[in-house]
Amino acid sequence: MIYLKKERYFTPQNIQAKTEQLLLDYDRPSQASSFPFHPKQSALLVLDLQDYFLDAHSHAFIPSAAAIIPGINKLIDAFAQHDLPVFFTRHINDIHNSAMMSRWWRDLITADNPLSQISADIDTSRGTIIEKSQYDAFYQSDLLARLRDRGITQLIITGVMTHLCCETTARAAFTRGLEVFFPIDGTATYHEAYHRASLQNLAHGFAVITTLAQLLDQIKGNQNEG
Repeated sequence: MIYLKKERYFTPQNIQAKTEQLLLDYDRPSQASSFPFHPKQSALLVLDLQDYFLDAHSHAFIPSAAAIIPGINKLIDAFAQHDLPVFFTRHINDIHNSAMMSRWWRDLITADNPLSQISADIDTSRGTIIEKSQYDAFYQSDLLARLRDRGITQLIITGVMTHLCCETTARAAFTRGLEVFFPIDGTATYHEAYHRASLQNLAHGFAVITTLAQLLDQIKGNQNEG
């Protein structure tokens, strides 16, 4: 079956244990040692945490998304406290920029849709909002220029959906010469099978698979060393 029905595979109660198991399944220690995390050279990207995906009444609701928000907020807070760059994307489409999105999904997230707003559970004042129109956050946006201006060489990718915007943006970051860090509990999608598939693909050739806790510990350790 190609299309899998939605499931709540991450919950506040199981996300830590499930993340630890997924890390055992998809972590590649050799890659992590080859690409050590350097907080001062990194940026945090929070993709599309909009009400369109977080409101239970929306047809695009992601049941597991609520479980990843507390951890992402901790990472946002750590980045802001250490004056490290945070970028939030807001996916917006119109008839001019939708391209295949309109043919594939039919229903588009338009700017006048109240659900297009980034969730109030995310404090966007801690960073910069970038609008995007495709899965790839670099496509026809100034994200890369902003990263280059800050001398960023590493990018942490969080948000939704794991197998669409998050994975596509991770691949795009890799091809632009950025070292990608992909926290298991930092993204969510409709079904665990999609989540696992992305982790397997990215671990093989695009990103260091990690966790929010590991990244937070490294930021804290870096600060202590300073």
